[in-house]
Amino acid sequence: MIIKPGRPTLPASLAKLGYATGVVGKWHLGLGGDTVDWNKAINPCPNQIGFTYSYIMAATGDRVPTVFVENGLVVGLDPKDPIEVNYKGPYPGDPDLKDPAVRAKLKLDWSHGHNMALVNGVGRIGWMKGGKAALWDDETMGDVFAGKACDFIASNKDKPFFLYYASHECHVPRVPNPRFLGKTPLGPRGDAVVAFDEQVGRILAELAKHGLAENTLVIMSSDNGPVLDDGYKDRAVELNAKAGHTPAGPFSGGKYSILEGGTRVSLIARWPGHAPVGKVTDAMVSQVDFAAIFTKLAGGDPAEFLALDGVDVSAAFSGGPGRDHIISSTQALNLSYRDARWKYIPGMGKRRAKSQAVVDRNEQNDEIENLNAANDRLFDLQADPGEKHNVIKDHPEVAARLKAALEAAKAKGVAQPLPQ
Repeated sequence: MIIKPGRPTLPASLAKLGYATGVVGKWHLGLGGDTVDWNKAINPCPNQIGFTYSYIMAATGDRVPTVFVENGLVVGLDPKDPIEVNYKGPYPGDPDLKDPAVRAKLKLDWSHGHNMALVNGVGRIGWMKGGKAALWDDETMGDVFAGKACDFIASNKDKPFFLYYASHECHVPRVPNPRFLGKTPLGPRGDAVVAFDEQVGRILAELAKHGLAENTLVIMSSDNGPVLDDGYKDRAVELNAKAGHTPAGPFSGGKYSILEGGTRVSLIARWPGHAPVGKVTDAMVSQVDFAAIFTKLAGGDPAEFLALDGVDVSAAFSGGPGRDHIISSTQALNLSYRDARWKYIPGMGKRRAKSQAVVDRNEQNDEIENLNAANDRLFDLQADPGEKHNVIKDHPEVAARLKAALEAAKAKGVAQPLPQ
């Protein structure tokens, strides 16, 4: 697990304030130490970093082991059928998912990478054997997670609680429940969004059922910008083009990109009596601020998070101001520094982004040059939100100011320097 016990975390902070803290859904932050024995209590797990309850998948839906883990224990595991996991090679008898005859029988064919273990008719990353009684069913996964979220709310309705609900619906592999099939013209990608919408409705209804809707802050956000072909042939690229749907809206780039399409994501807040109804704000908020914001709103001291990289912009949730700048990074450690108007991206020289192969196959070829630009770039986001025009030659003084601010942050350790 990449978050080590003892590190300051939001759930640990809220637990100290008397909150029940729960996580349900996609985890993908690692589990255990250097090795994991899936047949015993997994330590560390979310319960060791502040969550009082956890019901998660081991990683993501496209990776093994394809099992649920509740409070550190694999759900439904038969001790007589132990789980083994291997990311180096298949087990004897595993089907070859690169064989055309095998691929023809898959529930969802793979486009790249997801061609190792076969679980529920879908190829995954890595191999596993055993644990048959514990394997999840992709089609009912959303119902299971939403049910656990509602159970958590019902169990803690008489005390303060914090729930982190990480729906898996929009992540690959997208295998929606049959009741959602054909609900959109966008295939499994769009149908999964409808499924997620139903889960949100269930959770909001559960709050209302217990009289909690009026004093609960609900946040809906995303972990990155859109991606279409991310491992499976669900016709997302084709169907989005046919429908004229652009998942990133007016922005360029998507997942893996330093452009706004990769880093600017939805953030919706429902907080009766505090958040203005129906208002769209330009206040800048980063998800790294959440720990400080929610600790403060719960009556705690956010100092430990402010000492890291969080900023107290709790006023933004009541219609007030947000940050004065945001530093973003990609998996390839390309950085950007932006304020309310301007965005500066340092050049990467001739070094190609580590995520280049991923970007190529994700049908974002029009952004490849932007992702790997050799020279510094400056965008006027007010005039050019799509980041189509590099205006650094017209505003060198602005670029110099933002560059100096980024270098100062790197020197303080706030933003790590680019690798050589």
